[in-house]
Amino acid sequence: MDLGHVLHLLIPSWNSVAILALFFAYLAIAGSILPGKVVPGATLPDGSRLYYRCNGLLSLLLLVGLLGFGAKMDFVSLTAISDRGFELLSTTFLFSVLVTLVLYAAGCKSSNRGSSLKPHVTGNLLHDWWFGIQLNPQFMGIDLKFFFVRAGMMGWLFINLSVLARSIQDGTLSQSMILFQLFCALYILDYFFHEEYMTSTWDIIAERLGFMLVFGDLVWIPFTFSIQGWWLLSNKVELGTAAVVANCLTFLIGYTVFRGANKQKHVFKKNPKAPIWGRPVRVIGGKLLASGYWGIARHCNYLGDLLLALSFSLPCGISSPVPYFYPIYLLILLIWRERRDEARCAEKYKKSGQNTANLSHGEYCLMFIKLPDSGLCKRIIKFNCSGPHALLFVL
Repeated sequence: MDLGHVLHLLIPSWNSVAILALFFAYLAIAGSILPGKVVPGATLPDGSRLYYRCNGLLSLLLLVGLLGFGAKMDFVSLTAISDRGFELLSTTFLFSVLVTLVLYAAGCKSSNRGSSLKPHVTGNLLHDWWFGIQLNPQFMGIDLKFFFVRAGMMGWLFINLSVLARSIQDGTLSQSMILFQLFCALYILDYFFHEEYMTSTWDIIAERLGFMLVFGDLVWIPFTFSIQGWWLLSNKVELGTAAVVANCLTFLIGYTVFRGANKQKHVFKKNPKAPIWGRPVRVIGGKLLASGYWGIARHCNYLGDLLLALSFSLPCGISSPVPYFYPIYLLILLIWRERRDEARCAEKYKKSGQNTANLSHGEYCLMFIKLPDSGLCKRIIKFNCSGPHALLFVL
């Protein structure tokens, strides 16, 4: 496939615009009228609090049912997305640019400085457009930040399902494709089953809505996290029994650690006195959780996330680095995010006299290694000195 052909495929069409518009319209309507648990968000810096209707799982299952019925009646094609993948990519990208320009203009004009919509203008156009101006902009009563992340996660699943339909139609369905589809579907369904946990994440609480978040939600998540499926369409991989078992174990361990750590964090934020693993919760500085998974390492959830990402790519074998784009990207992202989190925690808790990188009573140790031909030392492992557990924490 030459560059000219790829550029031709990237030209948006009215079909791709219609697919995207119908998808957003459905999400807006379903999100507003379907029943769901109403969850209070975290208290924002200005003291206000937003409420979120967590009906994403019901919205997703209903849409899957509607599309399945439509396909049976020949109203829709299950391969419509995979047939127009490049068109949808460019259309969604252009939409992300357009909507963030509108958000930038609205933020500059906003005079509501006493609520969660308080604008944060630096005067640097590129900076403000990229990082956003408003914290929780809304449109017709819809919280756009929550809406876009829901759209991205659902979009990821529907791209995968359309690729699966194409694989079945082409007669190329393989064990590797089934494993990839199964792991991704379980992960996404679990996300929506625990959708309320999203309301206490940093992205929802503190990140302003600009191009970085909108592009990440609508373009990056669905179109790059599905690369493995696209790759398997044209590359047949045969997995042995041992490889399948190892892949399943990687997914199960990753899921257990990822979901367990995030659940503990969410429950702690909602009820700081709730016991963890049957024991009284331990905190540092009154707010920093140091029990359960968070007493083993500061970011066990990152380890779980990396194992999950790896399990999505392992069905593709090791003949090409292309299917490993997601775990490689995620590793880089999480290292950067860990550095940011450590710096933020150090600043936040410095007044309490606590060192978040070295918890009290010598419970956590640091191991250093001298790099070759360098006088530098790099922290590579943080582990519990009083127990048998050691965990790779920072590369």
